[in-house]
Formats: sequence, C-alpha cells, structure tokens
Amino acid sequence: MKFIDEATVEVKAGDGGNGCVAFRREKYVPKGGPSGGNGGHGGNVIFVGDGGLSTLVDLKFAPILRAEHGQHGMGSDMYGRRGESVVARVPIGTQVFDAATGEMIGDVTRAGQELTVAKGGRGGRGNMTFATSRNRAPRTAEPGEPGEEKKLRLELKLLADVGLVGLPNAGKSTLISRVSAAKPKVADYPFTTLSPVLGVVRMGEFKSFVLADLPGLIEGASEGAGMGTRFLKHVERCRVLVFLLDATPGTEPDAKEAFRVLEKELKAHNPDLLKRRRLVVLNKIDTGTPKKEITACRAFFRKKKLKTLAISGVTGEGVQELLYEIAGLLEESKAKEKSKTPATGAEEAST
Repeated sequence: MKFIDEATVEVKAGDGGNGCVAFRREKYVPKGGPSGGNGGHGGNVIFVGDGGLSTLVDLKFAPILRAEHGQHGMGSDMYGRRGESVVARVPIGTQVFDAATGEMIGDVTRAGQELTVAKGGRGGRGNMTFATSRNRAPRTAEPGEPGEEKKLRLELKLLADVGLVGLPNAGKSTLISRVSAAKPKVADYPFTTLSPVLGVVRMGEFKSFVLADLPGLIEGASEGAGMGTRFLKHVERCRVLVFLLDATPGTEPDAKEAFRVLEKELKAHNPDLLKRRRLVVLNKIDTGTPKKEITACRAFFRKKKLKTLAISGVTGEGVQELLYEIAGLLEESKAKEKSKTPATGAEEAST
C-alpha cells in the first residue's frame, strides 16, 4: 500500500431537523393541545484512531464525508430521529487542521480515541415545547440549525520511540530489518527507502520499542532539497534519535561531516529536535574500518557529549549492545517526562 501522510478532506455534519407545528385531533380528547415534536439533531463527523492503519490513503481518495441530517419533528408528540454520524478511521499520529485558518483541531495519539471534527446542527423545537399557561395553543416552531461544514488538512506524524536518521545508503533499512520484523527495501544505491518504515523491536518477553526507519536526508532537505521536509516531520515525535553514519573507508562525506549535515538539517527544521536524547552509531565496520578511525570518531563525539557505538548491520556485530543502549535512553526519557507531569489530585492530597 502506498504511504500517504497528507490528505485534504471536506466534512459536512448533518443539519438539525425542523420542529413541527401540530395539534391533537383525537376523538376523546376535547381541545387537544399542541403536539408538534422536536427535530432530531444532525449527525457528527468523527475521526477514530486505528492502530492497524499506517497511511491516510483511504481519506486521500474519499475526500468528502457527509453525516446524515436529523429527521423533522412530527405530530402526536413524536420527535425526529437523530442523524447518523460518520465515523472515519485514521492512523495513530494524525493531526487535524482547519485548512482555512491553519488552526489545529485535534491530534489523534492513541487507538480508539475519538475526535469530533464537525458537529451536527441542533434540532429545532416543536410547538409542544412552547406551550405555557398563557399560550396554550402556540403556532411556533424552530427550524433546525445547520451542521458544521469545514475543509480539513490531515497530517500524519508517525508515533515511534526511536528515529533512525542518516544520509542515503547509510544502512538504516538493513539495520531495522535485522532487529525487527519490518522488511524495507534494501539495495546498494541511495534513496531505496521512499517512505518511513516502522518496526517493533522486542527486548525480552515484556519490553519493546518502536523504531522508525526514516528516508535518507541530504544537505538542504530543510529547504526542500531531495525529499525535502516531507519526512523530517516524522522525527518530531521520537524520544530518541539515532544518527546512523557510514564508516566505510573512503566514504564521502565521512562520518563527522555526515553528522554535521544531519544536525544542521534537523536544527533548521526544528531546533528542539537537538534537545532529544541522541546516540551516534558508526555502521558498516565490516568493510574494514580502521580502529584508529573509530577511536578518533569517539573522541570527536565525546566532546559533543554524545556516546558512539560501532556496529555492522550486515553481520550483527555490536547490534545487541546498540539495542540495550537505546532501551536505556528510552527509560531515561520516559522518567524525565514523568517527572514533568503535574501530580494528580489524589497524589497531591496524600502529600
């Protein structure tokens, strides 16, 4: 299935039904009063998070969502039926914006989460609701209110714990295919990965994390070069960033220059990305990378307060150590997030 992370849709909630003006005409009910019922409310347009989806392709090719109108009120005190809502399933990580104003309407971050993006109109009141002691035969009813109508822009930002970032052909696809069940395209030429790939890395029986293989960045990506900012946005939700650098002897640019390019593009896209926990990984050491070069790189990145590991995604050398290091960084990140979370009322009461 083609990976689509942006879509524009038009949504129209249902209009409310009109209230009814009616009076009782029953054989044994003399001077029957007003009996016009209320109109039903219009249906809503609702997005629901679905963990089984990974693309917005369904909405890309079905860009109009219309909910049902509410039924009009009827005589004999009968209310109109409420209009059926339209429920559209979206991938977890979908952000919804008003296309006209750019305002964010909501962010779907968990499975089963419901986000009402267009509310149905309220049904109009029938004349039975207007009856008073002074006006026992009102001939007034309200029309139903129109439902909301909007043009929305949907943007999918993958929810992954760890993001693999690197220049084209750095070996990201090979690595994720080794440590997870994901099967991205692997080849010896750049830009083999044309869309993000998620893989679940299992650490024992009860622990796991989600690793994202993000398409290769190049210098100028933040300004539109190569695949531009299309996939940079997927890095924004990652707790840990792994800089995967090609350590093959004679590679241009070398590992230090490649890191400079990646850091520059991430900073240009969103400076906060450089505040995430980061790890530098020298890949392809099976190609004969001199030990002195690895030592020099470690010293270089140590000055930047970054830990450096050396691995081979092909042979598996150093990969297990890498996974344990990532798991540790994730625990640190989660602990920091938890410490920043305000205490609940129950916790405050117990202190």
